[in-house]
Amino acid sequence: MRLEKKATVVSTSVAALLVLFKMSVGIFSGSIAVLASAIDSLLDLTVSLFNYFALHNAEKDPDEEFHFGRSKLEPLAAVIEGSIISISALFILYQAIHKILYPTKMEYMAVSIYVMVGSIIITALLVAFLLYVAKKTNNMVIRADALHYQTDLYTNAAVLIALGVVAYTGESIVDPILGLGIAIYMIYSAYPIIKEGILMLLDVALPAEDVDKIKKVIEEEPIITDYHYLKTRESGSHVFISYHLVFNVTISLYDAHIIADKIEAKVKALFPEKKVHILTHMDPYDDAEINEDEEEW
Repeated sequence: MRLEKKATVVSTSVAALLVLFKMSVGIFSGSIAVLASAIDSLLDLTVSLFNYFALHNAEKDPDEEFHFGRSKLEPLAAVIEGSIISISALFILYQAIHKILYPTKMEYMAVSIYVMVGSIIITALLVAFLLYVAKKTNNMVIRADALHYQTDLYTNAAVLIALGVVAYTGESIVDPILGLGIAIYMIYSAYPIIKEGILMLLDVALPAEDVDKIKKVIEEEPIITDYHYLKTRESGSHVFISYHLVFNVTISLYDAHIIADKIEAKVKALFPEKKVHILTHMDPYDDAEINEDEEEW
């Protein structure tokens, strides 16, 4: 099993445990902040299950139906995860406003505090593990999951502080006000996840620094007289690159292939954590102006 898939199994198990604890305490205590955290954990569970499904299918080899594989399931999962975070935030926002308008007494404060302390410890351990996996694999889904649980860690800490303030002062208005803050922060954290996923689904080019590295590799080859139509895109853990290499008309096809293979090997080495697919077109002269409308991939 890939490390990324193991990470989704761990995050799913942790989310299920947190849902059980937080939902029980949130309902009995009447705390909007705890209930908001419970709903967020429930969505974490749903998202983690979907992430496992996405990673499981994204790694399947190309077939007759999907010639380029299913790697776009990864950015699609990130967009769905960000959207779910935003929807849950809107629900929390509604609940917080409702409690501000119609205050209710909070109960079981001690139990609520213990549960939130336990949640912080468990979530912190999970975040550390997901960040390790994200750094090692550079997987978009795991990075989104790590960011999601990081927001949970901050909100759990905020909920704990709010419960302490309510228990000490008796001012229950602190609870829904914190709920408002949590909802706004969740929407703020979801935006970059959704943006990155959508850009990848739209085949956005690789970052400028990566494109410059590719250009440098090509330009360092003395046999190449010129190049054009350099195009890039990323799809989950896959990188797609295409370009035209211009050779002297006197070079043999065999020698041109040798040079092209050497360049491809160097370009692939630029992305050691990715599966790189390169399409090389070898030109015996510069045909850029002749084929201005040509498209790759």
